[in-house]
Amino acid sequence: MKRFIIFAAALCALVSCGEKPQKETLPKAIVLSVTIDGKPAIESLSVGDVSQTPEIVVEFSRAITLDKVSLAGIAFSGGALTGNIAPGRPDVLVLTPAQQLSPSTKYRLGIAAGEAFGVLLVEGFTFSFTTGYDSSDKFPRIPDEELFEKVQKGAFDYFWDHAHPVSGLARERLGSGDTVTSGGSGFGIMAIPVGIERGWITREEGAERMLKIVRFLKDADRFHGAWPHWLNGSTGKAIAFSTYDNGADLVETAFLIEGLLAVKHYFTGADAVETEIRSIIQSLWEEVEWTWFQQDGQKVLFWHWSPDYNWQMNMRITSWNEAQIVYILAASSPTYPITKEVYDKGWNGANSYGYRNPLFFVHYSFLGLDPRKLKDAYASYWEQNCRHARTNYEYCVNSTAGYGYSAQCWGLTASDYYKGYTASSPSHDTGTVAPTAALASFPYMPQEAMAAMKYFYYVLGDKLWGKYGFYDAFALKENWFASSYIAIDEGPIVVMMENYRTGLLWDCFMQDADVQAGLTKLGFTWN
Repeated sequence: MKRFIIFAAALCALVSCGEKPQKETLPKAIVLSVTIDGKPAIESLSVGDVSQTPEIVVEFSRAITLDKVSLAGIAFSGGALTGNIAPGRPDVLVLTPAQQLSPSTKYRLGIAAGEAFGVLLVEGFTFSFTTGYDSSDKFPRIPDEELFEKVQKGAFDYFWDHAHPVSGLARERLGSGDTVTSGGSGFGIMAIPVGIERGWITREEGAERMLKIVRFLKDADRFHGAWPHWLNGSTGKAIAFSTYDNGADLVETAFLIEGLLAVKHYFTGADAVETEIRSIIQSLWEEVEWTWFQQDGQKVLFWHWSPDYNWQMNMRITSWNEAQIVYILAASSPTYPITKEVYDKGWNGANSYGYRNPLFFVHYSFLGLDPRKLKDAYASYWEQNCRHARTNYEYCVNSTAGYGYSAQCWGLTASDYYKGYTASSPSHDTGTVAPTAALASFPYMPQEAMAAMKYFYYVLGDKLWGKYGFYDAFALKENWFASSYIAIDEGPIVVMMENYRTGLLWDCFMQDADVQAGLTKLGFTWN
C-alpha cells in the first residue's frame, strides 16, 4: 500500500511537470466613445470641426494596462500616432498625429478588435473625418468690383473661347468635342451682348459670331421646328441624349429661343450682318410648332418627341421647375400659339410652387424673362424667386449634416458631383455646392452671393478656380473638386450677374412684342 502511494505521487508529479502553463485570460472591453477635438466622432461631424493637429480621445469600458498598451491595434491613414493614458483616467487613451495633417483631407481611423490594449477588445471601431480647409487667402485681395468682373468674364470665356469652331454653339462641357447643347447655347448666346457691353469683345466680333450661330441653327436638325437636346457641332445632326430622346426637346428649345429673342433686340443695327441676324431669328422663332407638343390637343405640353419613338417618353411639362419659359413662349408664338387654358391646366394644374428645389428653377426661365415685377394669378415671381433662393441659403447655413456649408459656402443646384451628376437641393442634399447656384442668385441675394463669391475665390480658389472661372462644383467633406465646366452652369453666371448689374438681358427680352402679347394673354403683369 505504501509503495502504491509513493508511485501515485510520483506519477502526479510527472504529469504535472508535463503540463503547459495556462494563457492569462484578459478582461473583455469595448470602445465607449471617441472624440476628435472634443467633438463626438460621428459621420455628421463637420469638415470645419477638425483641425490639422487633432486630439483623438478614446474611452474604453475598463482600464487599459499601461505597460501593455500598444498602438499596433490602431490603423490611421494619416501616418504615425503618439498615444498616452490620460492622467487619472486609466480607461482613456489620448492620441495625436505625429505630424500635422493636410487641410481639407479625408482620413480614416481604425481600432482593431483584439488584445493590443491589455484587454480583450471584443469589437473594433472605425471612423472617417475630413480636416478643415485652410482658410487663408490663396490669391491677393482685389476690389469687389474687380473680382465681380473677373468671375463674370471667366464664365463668358467658356462660351467665347471654347465654342465649337464650326457652329459657334456652346459645347456641352469641357472636352465634349463635337457635342453641342441647344439649351446651353441659348444661355451662351445671351452672353455675347454682355461681352460687348463689358468691352471683352467688339460689337463686330459679337455680331459675326451670332451670324455664324443662327445660320448653323437654320440648317441643323429640327423636329416640328424644335431642336434636339444635343447636336453635332460640325454637321448639325441630332445626337441622342438617351435611348428615346433622339428628337425634339421642347424645354431646351425654349432656352435657345429665349436667348435668340433677347439678342434679336440687342443687334438692332441697320447693317447687313445685324439685319440678317434678326431675320433668321424671326424665322426660327416662327417655325417652332408649339401646339404639336400638346400631343393630339391635350391641355398640357410635352417635353420630347422622336421621329423614331414618337411620344415614348411621355413627359409632361408641369410646375414647379425650370420650364415656365416654355409655356410663355408657346403662348407668345405668332404662328403656333397655345391657349391660356393649356397654361392654366398644364403648367399650373398641380399649383406646386415649392421652395426646397434646386436653384436652377429660378435661373433658367428668368435669364430673359424679367421677374422683378412679374405677376400672374398664381404667383408674384420676384417674391417666389427670392424666397426660393433664401430657402436654399438658409438650409445651408443651418445644416448640421457636416458638409462644410456656411453663410459663405452655400448653393445647391444641378451639377457634377463626386458620384456623377445630380440635382442637389434641400430635399436631395449630397453635400455638393455648385458656384453657379449662388452666383446666378446675385439679383435675389446680392450680399449673400458676394460673400460666397469671395469664399469660393479667396479661400477655395487654389482648387476651385481655373481657365474659365470656377469649376462646376465641390464637396468639402469628400475633399472633391470638379475639374469640369458645363454650359448650362456657366451661362447663368454670366447672364444673371449682368442682370443684377444692369438688367441688360431682361430689358432686351422683354422688348419683344410677341412675348408681351403672350404674357398679356396669360394674365401676366410686369410693369
